[in-house]
Amino acid sequence: IDFFFFFSNMATRLEINFIRLLSRCESLALEKRGETEWRLEKYVGALDEMLVALRKSPSKPTAEALKEYSRKVDFLKGLLEAEKLPSPTEKALANQFLAPGRTPTISNERIPATKTVHMQTKARCTGEMRNELLGSSGTDLRNRSGVPLGERQSATELDAVLQHHHNLQEKLAEDMLNLARNLKNNTLAAQNIIKQDNQTLSHSMRQADMNFEKLKTESERLEQHTKKSVNWLLWIMLILVSFTFISMILFIRIFPRFR
Repeated sequence: IDFFFFFSNMATRLEINFIRLLSRCESLALEKRGETEWRLEKYVGALDEMLVALRKSPSKPTAEALKEYSRKVDFLKGLLEAEKLPSPTEKALANQFLAPGRTPTISNERIPATKTVHMQTKARCTGEMRNELLGSSGTDLRNRSGVPLGERQSATELDAVLQHHHNLQEKLAEDMLNLARNLKNNTLAAQNIIKQDNQTLSHSMRQADMNFEKLKTESERLEQHTKKSVNWLLWIMLILVSFTFISMILFIRIFPRFR
């Protein structure tokens, strides 16, 4: 019992330390990169090792909690790998495929920190990609005096392209929503039709059972009636035979007298 209690406490402390380190890593990811980059990378490596130990622990957390922990660690690892990519375009593309955590790590968080990190990183990568395309920040390019006309046109064209893609995404999302709504309506209609068919089939089966019971009753009555008819015929035949026999005997006795 003491041995099990020791391992239970150790697993509990291990999970608490893991949560503290995970919260620290999320805080570092929210800060500006640079001096804290190498610390974040080391912390994430330690997180990965603690997660492996936590999975092997006798008193490990629930499967759902382990899945959420693994999701957050994978997000931080993917974030570090995306930062090592050479171009802002590749960084932005890599960040699109990252999946942040779904639940807060600590109780005082209203929104999961990894989700906030994901949104900040996407915004930063989009800005860097835009600066790479324009050669400078889009806002400075519009407001700075003495900017060449070609660059201003490029900025306007880029805004138009981004707005076009945004409109396409909204239209695609709306089409998918309409498709899902139509699919739901068709599914409900099919369910109603199947339900009505099942009710009709059940009613037909009940009617068939009732008809079968009636047919069985009528068959029994007909059988009884047939038996009664046969019995009456048998009695009539017996009476006729008996009458004939008695008549013959009387005739034989009476006939010699007239001889």
